[in-house]
Amino acid sequence: MSADTGIIIAAHGRHYMAQAGDLRLQCVTRGKRSDVAVGDVVTLKLTSANQAVIEGIQERKTLLYRSDQYKSKLLASNVTRLLIVVATEPAFADDLISRALVAADAAGVEAHIILNKTDVTASLEKTRKRLALYAGLGYQVHEVSARTAPEAAVATLMPVLHGQSSIFIGQSGMGKSSLINLLVPDADIAVREISAALDTGKHTTTFTRLYWIDKESSVIDSPGFQEFGLHQLTEGMLERAFPEFGPYLGNCRFYNCHHISEPDCAVLGGVKDGKIAPMRHALYAQLRHESMQTVGY
Repeated sequence: MSADTGIIIAAHGRHYMAQAGDLRLQCVTRGKRSDVAVGDVVTLKLTSANQAVIEGIQERKTLLYRSDQYKSKLLASNVTRLLIVVATEPAFADDLISRALVAADAAGVEAHIILNKTDVTASLEKTRKRLALYAGLGYQVHEVSARTAPEAAVATLMPVLHGQSSIFIGQSGMGKSSLINLLVPDADIAVREISAALDTGKHTTTFTRLYWIDKESSVIDSPGFQEFGLHQLTEGMLERAFPEFGPYLGNCRFYNCHHISEPDCAVLGGVKDGKIAPMRHALYAQLRHESMQTVGY
């Protein structure tokens, strides 16, 4: 990668770090532009030995972001895998998992679930039952214990990550950072270096960061968050992002069926027949409602 082209490896506010060949450059955007994401391939104009201005963003293969009624938050671009980290304890939110899965499906990104802390056996079977819903929809669930079986965890995850650009997300306390540190042994050092360069002070977990596992594989660590708004998805995008809706779409009485309360709705029939989980349909209805609240809708 030449000095005038780089990949964004860290973002904090409107401050970015780009890797351009052997150079690591502190970058800013022109004006107030803030639509740069970790994973973006960008064109750069050097302003000093270790600083540059981002001149443009090359076409993205994928883009993951979450949004509320007022603004969007870019998570990462050009990723091929989304890994959602959950644990036996503390309790995880099904709502967050489902929203992340919908975001991945809508963006054309393959989603996986990682169940960490399998050594906490008291909660293991209950947690497995909760995740069986997602496994039944075709999402792979990988069980690991970063603390008690680190080598086995790496052996489980490396085939999933190899040759991919992956992003890890999860609520606080799930062990996401522990897994990243297993996969990228020098992750802590890199975080401290970039934190100092971007002047983020002690808030080392508030910025998104890309690490290379090897020449063909990278992982992006995003800050823990508790909410995942998807206001950007249209009704058509939403219904297609629920894989279990697939067999029913196009079979409703009305061609413009919203799958909420319409008569002879095939999707509602699937819920009634036990083929679609009520929790998942309720999420679809909630996401559709949220998308209609977007300013300017």
